[in-house]
Amino acid sequence: MELVLYTSAFCAPCVRARSVLGNAETLLPQARFREVDVPSNLGESESSGIVSTPTLVVLREGTEVFRASGVPSVQQVLAAAALALD
Repeated sequence: MELVLYTSAFCAPCVRARSVLGNAETLLPQARFREVDVPSNLGESESSGIVSTPTLVVLREGTEVFRASGVPSVQQVLAAAALALD
């Protein structure tokens, strides 16, 4: 499972979302966490359909199983990650 957080440097909610994902990371050792800076990675961001930051995308074997914009709670991240479990 992969959790991808799309952010931008000028986004205050992105700072909070990054912190939440950091906390969730300790609870999900089997997951791969990745942050994508949207302005620096426009091609990937556009092809992923990112229209706002922060946006969390959860992938199972490369297939999107969850997407949400805004600052999630740790519980929301864990529930989203559960969708990627087999």
